[in-house]
Amino acid sequence: MEDLTEVYNELIMEHSMNSYNKKKLKEADYTEIGHNPNCGDEITLELKIDNNIIQDMAFTGHGCAISQASTSIMIDTLKGKTIIEAKEIIKTFIEMIKREIKDEDELKKLEDAIAFKNVSNMPARVKCALLAWHTVDDMLHDNK
Repeated sequence: MEDLTEVYNELIMEHSMNSYNKKKLKEADYTEIGHNPNCGDEITLELKIDNNIIQDMAFTGHGCAISQASTSIMIDTLKGKTIIEAKEIIKTFIEMIKREIKDEDELKKLEDAIAFKNVSNMPARVKCALLAWHTVDDMLHDNK
């Protein structure tokens, strides 16, 4: 069996280098800029919400592999979810990164975003992984 860490690393690299989520939305309902002053990562998140469901998301911007991949995987994870489901997933991801949650069953709802579980072991990268998640969390709380 292939080492899960290796699978997760490949997933992160794939999303950081070839993200199909890195684009502009034609008709975004909400736009928010996320900025990490520590390292200069900056993203612009766009959301399209219809009937309380996240119909589409996209991002533009620049940053390290962790912030770019985390943003892309977050979009894959949240697209199609209701606002309530998205907020619960966001909360779980943030708690996982902060090591406040370790229950594997609880973490399954994160889908591919669980690939960032070991980022909590790299304090300098925590803010990189959380940038998009905090940005979308602010968007959903400000607009709903």
